Amino acid sequence: MRKTNLLSLVVLLILSMALIQPVAAQTTTLRVLVHQNPPMVEFMEAFNQAFQERNPDIVVDMSVVNANDLSTVTQTRLSANDIDVIDMFGFANAVQPYMDNVDPPNWQQLADAGLLMDLTDQAFIANYDAATIADAGTYDGKVYAVNLGRVSYSGIYYNIDLFTANNVTVPTTWSELVQACETFNAAGIPCMTAGGKDGWPIFVGAYGLTGALYPDQAALVEGLWTGTITWNDERALEMWSRMQVYTRDMIESGASGIAADAAPGRFASGAVAMFPGGTWYAPAIEAAEPEFEWGYIPFPGSENAEDNQYLFGKYDQGWAVAANTPNAEAALLYLAEFSEPENYQAFVDAVGFIPTQPTAQLNTRLGEQVAPYLENFRVGYEQYWVSPRGVGQYANPWASYFQPFGTFDDPQALADTVQADLQSGLDAAGS
Repeated sequence: MRKTNLLSLVVLLILSMALIQPVAAQTTTLRVLVHQNPPMVEFMEAFNQAFQERNPDIVVDMSVVNANDLSTVTQTRLSANDIDVIDMFGFANAVQPYMDNVDPPNWQQLADAGLLMDLTDQAFIANYDAATIADAGTYDGKVYAVNLGRVSYSGIYYNIDLFTANNVTVPTTWSELVQACETFNAAGIPCMTAGGKDGWPIFVGAYGLTGALYPDQAALVEGLWTGTITWNDERALEMWSRMQVYTRDMIESGASGIAADAAPGRFASGAVAMFPGGTWYAPAIEAAEPEFEWGYIPFPGSENAEDNQYLFGKYDQGWAVAANTPNAEAALLYLAEFSEPENYQAFVDAVGFIPTQPTAQLNTRLGEQVAPYLENFRVGYEQYWVSPRGVGQYANPWASYFQPFGTFDDPQALADTVQADLQSGLDAAGS
């Protein structure tokens, strides 16, 4: 009897000890997807660490993919319910009434499929300016994304010291740009550099040239669709001819071997006079040479200086949340903390975006350089353009079609090819 009582006491003691043991806190793994942008990725790694310290029950698992792969990876992981927070570029390329035989943009397909969370009633939405929320994250009356910044891709970085030393005036027209390059080339100084190895920096670098000749980018898109503008009419041929000068005479020999992420360092080294590219390069330039003196101007692609006062660009990175995430509370907390003004300001300082929170400032050299042009910021062509199904491979206004980056050496032949490739899709749309 005593042995039975003793055994019972031991069992009770063991059970009591088990009950008072601290229960290990359950952790939530928050899966975040972003695109490759070195300054942004570096900031996000620091933000994630601080977020985890403030929220020890959440572990952030961040995946980084190339920008060109972001749309496909997003679709795949959302469909597999394998992601929580998504880096999503600003909503663009909406289908217009004059368009036919087109595919809706990826973001619209995701929203229509019910894969994006409705963020309309979230308090952090109020931290962003209303125009940004409406233009870059709203669809069918609901907010599906918060956009974190605008970028310009139509400007040119220039080396202030080289301009001064060679008595070159900052160009405001196409002829002045041509003359500046001729002066630098004659002095043995390459005029421009670019990340030609990756292809896209060449045609993106010339977006400002296109914008200078077609300042109303939305009207350009509608004109191409309706046939009032063609890629081989008189104005377009002027564009192609200047693009050939840009690729053949302005960009340094050997640029086809320079990677996109190496081009900012090449410019910052002081070896070249200019660098056409987006505002996102500014942090990399400053990181490479903090004391380097540079400026940033709109690409002077027109002979009319008034047409060269615009910065064309787009709404860049934003945040969206998977509608079916099992970690909704953690995902919304992540966006809420990121959207706090002090955190957002640190983000803008790191990546050089033109802010979309009205309280934020661009406290950088880039901010000083773009400030005079912000009132003239315009959304660029490729944010409006939607290709009809069936277009040919050359149906784009890309400078990279010219040698040495492409195969064409005749502006007229290229203009006719681009229009023919576009027309094949337009004809199918109208049939």
